[in-house]
Amino acid sequence: MTAKILRIFVMFIALVSIASAQDLLFNGYARTYLGALTTGESEYSIVQNTFDLNFEHTRDGIYFKVNPFLYHYSDKDLELGFRQAYMDLYFDSIDLRIGKQQIVWGKADGVFITDIVSPKDMREFLLPEFSEIRIGVTSLKLNYYMGSSAFELVWIPVFTPTQMPDANSIWNIKPDYPLPFSLDYSNVEVKEKLSNSEIFAKYSMLSSSIDFELMAAYSWDDDPAFHSEKIINQTNGIVDSVVLKPEHHRLATLGGSFSTTIGPAVLRGEGAFYNGKFFQSADPLIPDGTEEKNYLHYLLGVDYSIGDLKLSSQFIQQVILEHNDNLINDEFENTVTFLASINFLRETLNIELFSYIGLNNGDALIRPKLTYDLVDGFEITAGANLFVGEEGQFGRYDKNDMIYTKLKYSF
Repeated sequence: MTAKILRIFVMFIALVSIASAQDLLFNGYARTYLGALTTGESEYSIVQNTFDLNFEHTRDGIYFKVNPFLYHYSDKDLELGFRQAYMDLYFDSIDLRIGKQQIVWGKADGVFITDIVSPKDMREFLLPEFSEIRIGVTSLKLNYYMGSSAFELVWIPVFTPTQMPDANSIWNIKPDYPLPFSLDYSNVEVKEKLSNSEIFAKYSMLSSSIDFELMAAYSWDDDPAFHSEKIINQTNGIVDSVVLKPEHHRLATLGGSFSTTIGPAVLRGEGAFYNGKFFQSADPLIPDGTEEKNYLHYLLGVDYSIGDLKLSSQFIQQVILEHNDNLINDEFENTVTFLASINFLRETLNIELFSYIGLNNGDALIRPKLTYDLVDGFEITAGANLFVGEEGQFGRYDKNDMIYTKLKYSF
């Protein structure tokens, strides 16, 4: 491990030296992140050191960006990767981006509705920065500009699924299934071939009164459906257990988003219709325990400022069309988010409160945070992640309440 760390350190030093020699622009940050659970014996939830670099260069209508990162954990192997690594080609009315890239769509804060191009890293649930949650994908992106309008086309040749927590992680929650089960991953892989590639398209327009986007996609569901195979007791004919087989399926998606100013407030909206999503079913007549349904996901949000105080709230609803009582998911799942943020001491001190509130199960994730810029480029963050409830997407992590601190130096 020591030799590996030394090789990586030498590589980073070499990259910085090349950047200086070749007149590349580079910046980055170093961060130490320490979190501790507030329950039990206050065990550490995370001990992480991060080194993130960003290299950029522009010449003769060509731009490239490389963003390597390094995560060092106290209890895991060293993780080294590229968040992004792409080149841009600029023409009169067309931009072409080739390589590994993060693609952000939509107007939502903290929610993925039309923002489905880049898959998600859910190893720490929704707690990291969204620039770290989004996984860069090797893709070809074409932008065509026509006045105040723009067309965007994305082709992804190789599917990348959601990255899930390790089996021993505090964020690993087993599928909600009424019988004892085991997992069979034989069908989870999407083979790397042309017919399995993904395509996304977006039209956007920016005017003085409204900013809106329309999108369509033919892609894979980043989250697998859990099909089941019943194991029957040969003596009494009763189902003893099941084998769950996760499998990714194709999705056709249509959606859009908008934002507009109404007096001192900004009104935002976003929605998508998903065709062909699979949900778990308790119907004994369905052999594999899933049903294919169409699905709606939308939100309305408002942003408002009072001096240095910024306020934002969103109402989010997920709807399963042609729902029946055998489906494990509710027909309607309602969530509200709330954000309050204010700066003090000439914008060197920021106090923020962000919350997800699940209306179906009375659960919530409450995230107070304080950030202080001690000197230029060096900031200290202290905060908490508080899970409320016993059920729902937040309540199931009720034992994971934590406090944390981050020390970050940006250069």
